[in-house]
Amino acid sequence: MFERTGPLKDITIIDCTMALAGPFGTAMLADLGANVIKVEPPRGDGARPSPPLPPDYANVGAEESAGVDYGGYFASINRNKRSIVLDLKLDKDKETLLSLCEHADAIVENMRAGVMDKLGVGYDAVKTRNPAIVYGCIRGFGDPRTGESPYAQWPAYDIVAQAMSGHAHITGPEDGEGGYPSGVSVGDIYPGTLMALGVVSAIHNARATGEGQFFDVAMYDAMLAFCETVVCNYGYRQKSLGPRGQHHPNLMPFGIFPTSDGGVALACPGPNHWQLLCSAMGREDLVTDERCKNTYVRRRNQVFVEAQISAWTSSLSKQDVMQALGGKVPCGPVNTAEDIFNDPHVEARNMITRFQLPGDNPEVAIVGTPLKFTRTKAGFYRPPPRHGEHTEEVLKEFNITGQSEVRTS
Repeated sequence: MFERTGPLKDITIIDCTMALAGPFGTAMLADLGANVIKVEPPRGDGARPSPPLPPDYANVGAEESAGVDYGGYFASINRNKRSIVLDLKLDKDKETLLSLCEHADAIVENMRAGVMDKLGVGYDAVKTRNPAIVYGCIRGFGDPRTGESPYAQWPAYDIVAQAMSGHAHITGPEDGEGGYPSGVSVGDIYPGTLMALGVVSAIHNARATGEGQFFDVAMYDAMLAFCETVVCNYGYRQKSLGPRGQHHPNLMPFGIFPTSDGGVALACPGPNHWQLLCSAMGREDLVTDERCKNTYVRRRNQVFVEAQISAWTSSLSKQDVMQALGGKVPCGPVNTAEDIFNDPHVEARNMITRFQLPGDNPEVAIVGTPLKFTRTKAGFYRPPPRHGEHTEEVLKEFNITGQSEVRTS
């Protein structure tokens, strides 16, 4: 089960990240085969007890759990990693971390700016031991090494990045005020994804030049890139986009329409798809209607166009609409979690990973990797680690001795 076969199997990452953004990025690297060693403090990653929790943990708590000390949130972003425990307030454990870095391609962390430096294990200390190492970090507002920010010392979470980037402002009902967050933590997940890309890019350069470097991803910056439409609409026309609602600000139809049992996404901005949609609805008259002659005119006449399409979709189920339009125009049902688990695409693409938790626990499921390779298979090969489960194993593997105390849960 524990064979790393992905395209990054020759890379070693020291992962000092916790919570969501950093661990999501390093989980992607681990899925791709990287040897990811998760360094946790004696108290563990604070995400470990977050729900959903398996029965033995939920009933008795981590200290008494016979099998597992983490919930589904932690599991989904810490699969394929090994966990060691180091107390970076202790000199011997700092030395252990620096010794690990001598053997690694990269180290990543998501502390506030200056925290690792004050502990004596920041970039300057690490590069002294390994000049070719890549040091990556995720900060709320970046690190002074790459650009001073007046917010550099501000703490940040996903919701802060969503709000400040404009994402929350353009999310929610069209008549909404104050903004709405995304249904998923994109303010963490997207920065984490970019961090993974940065690690691979910088390692590529280091192997070519022999020189490592420091890089960071600011959550605010990442979400500005994610919200490129906010920037370009204002940058071109000084137009501040409002809440999107269920439809695109410039295209029509391009959004969510009601059905008898939920909703469907329809995207038919071009003439060919628009004609196919009208034909399926039995409304060929709309093709020549002056209010519908192109996507921009249809957007100006949104109330009329939306009413015509909604009258048709609302009389049908999601499946009925898919049978009428699937394979002809871009469309898809608004899936619930149950729908996703029953979708043949998800099964065929191995996008649900099932594994057996230790102890008196059932089989559980987490998301699979979206990166598919024909030769270097990526994906799940190692269950999420218990706190400090691999401390002794990793130190022996890297021939490191003298740690103050080996701690495992």
